[in-house]
Amino acid sequence: MTSSQITILVILVATVLMFLWGRWRHDMVAAGALLSCVLTGLVPADAAFEGLSHPAVITVACVLVLSKGLQSSGAVDVLTRLLLPSQAGPTLSIAALTGLGAILSAFMNNVGALALLMPVAIQMARRQQLPPGKVLMPLAFGTILGGMTTLIGTPPNLIVSGFRQASGEGVFGMFDYTPVGLAVAALGVGFVALIGWRIVPERKQSGVEGFDSGAYITEARVPAGCKAEGMTLREIEQALVEADAQVLGLVRNEVRVAPPSPRRRTRAGDILMLEAEAETLSHALSSLGLKLEEAKATREEKEKEKEKEKEKTNEKGSAEAQATPVAATPDEAGSAEGSGSDTSDEVVLTELVILPSSELLGRTARGIQLRTRYGVNLLAVSRQGQRSVKRLRALAFRAGDLLMMQGGPEAIAEFASSTGCVPLAERDLRIPDKRKALMATGIMAASIAAAALGLLPAAVAFAAGVLASMVLRTVPPRSVYTAVDWPVVVLLGALIPVAEAMESTGTAQLIANLLLNGVAQGHAIVALLLILVVTMTLSDLMNNAATAAVMCPIAIGTATQLGVSMDPFLMAVAIGGSCAFLTPIGHQNNTLILGPGGFRFGDYWRLGLPLELLVVVISIPMLLWVWPL
Repeated sequence: MTSSQITILVILVATVLMFLWGRWRHDMVAAGALLSCVLTGLVPADAAFEGLSHPAVITVACVLVLSKGLQSSGAVDVLTRLLLPSQAGPTLSIAALTGLGAILSAFMNNVGALALLMPVAIQMARRQQLPPGKVLMPLAFGTILGGMTTLIGTPPNLIVSGFRQASGEGVFGMFDYTPVGLAVAALGVGFVALIGWRIVPERKQSGVEGFDSGAYITEARVPAGCKAEGMTLREIEQALVEADAQVLGLVRNEVRVAPPSPRRRTRAGDILMLEAEAETLSHALSSLGLKLEEAKATREEKEKEKEKEKEKTNEKGSAEAQATPVAATPDEAGSAEGSGSDTSDEVVLTELVILPSSELLGRTARGIQLRTRYGVNLLAVSRQGQRSVKRLRALAFRAGDLLMMQGGPEAIAEFASSTGCVPLAERDLRIPDKRKALMATGIMAASIAAAALGLLPAAVAFAAGVLASMVLRTVPPRSVYTAVDWPVVVLLGALIPVAEAMESTGTAQLIANLLLNGVAQGHAIVALLLILVVTMTLSDLMNNAATAAVMCPIAIGTATQLGVSMDPFLMAVAIGGSCAFLTPIGHQNNTLILGPGGFRFGDYWRLGLPLELLVVVISIPMLLWVWPL
């Protein structure tokens, strides 16, 4: 064993131990490993950061951005509404939800797919009278399984393809993973849906009940040509049952109809006063094609408020009035495009809570002229324990009210700080935009087609998709960089040179020899099984991308030593890297459901262990059939 081999082994073992310890973030550990290799001369200094330009790293970043477009445009919400059954038992409901999660994660980031469907899962659990974990764990495992079916489904697949290219065999195609991955995913989802959810431990929900802001009272306009136009109020209420929403009132021609008859038919331009939970508000709107109505003030109301503000200015003095944004006149403050609003096109929905010391207390939405002064809109109000059927613009604010505001991030932040409001933890409140949803879906489909047909390399195809998303505003340009999971990008960029150092020093070949001679005894099938099991074990304990980067050189070295094709061994790494079902730390999706499902660390293996055994039983024969030795 040479000194360079000893050095890289020490760095590798230390890196794995640091990953397992979890004291520092994965990207920090990977960066430390890279710098150690540079300082010891294992990686040339001028090649230290070449991993960041690796096609796999670029593709991962671009797929994350395109996933953001699908998420923010509401494209997935429409798909969810079309594919998930509204009236079905728990087995069929869980099967449909888990299957949808697997399909989505094949073409978008699987963490994003889970985040999109988590509110649907919690709502489904309530409807089926099940603990949330009974639905959340199958969904999380389904999104992990779905990622192994395509090149872009999960970072390990891209890493494996990159190592194959570096070895001179070329990259794997978009759907080269599909035969084995689809068989494993389909049978895995079937097992989870039919049997697996029943053995998930029943735990009380945590992290969700404590974040219950109550139902919102909001106003939604009936656009011409939408599904709700011409429906009776009773029919609308029946359509809103699944979204746990109800109609409180109807406004027609600025006149409130009270109480509205259930037989009254809606017309274009009518405003429905709805009560809905924050998590289901977007579904309630999109299911009927309704549009959120902004709380605007009339001309007379603006003049009255202007007179009040002038009186307030005279009492407090001109100096104080100039320092108080609320006291500024509309002419001084400008329009929504003025200094109080964002100059970018990004629009977000944020929840604010009114503090007891807020300047909003006792004032109405129509009086403070949000849109004129701050460039923001009031879309809904939540007042827990109380229900008001007043128009939003006529509702006097109270301490503790929750406001759903629409506008640019800076504009909302300015409004909150100057009026005495505090933002709540961010919610993913998506109001579907049909036009943007179609464009986002088309961009993703075109990128996938270009890569699958070989028209463009995958990295170039998805980079073009990102540029198209920015031009068409399906992803606001300022949100492009925030959509990228930078720790994962840095992790991949740092570990690729480390893995190449393992290969160039002969360390990967050395480890492969030890595995073959000590365990596999020269049998290729046993060696394939060993690579799969070792990869799965590591993936349960450390980041799956890091696992793939560590195991790929070993897999290639094993195949070379045996004199067989490296493809089945690389595919085994891809499958094993995607199978982290035993712990909450093996995959981000497992971590995401830990709190909402009320799980403990040891709850995952009950479903995860039989699922991993099933994966091994299915994947080995499929690997040998599709990718013969």
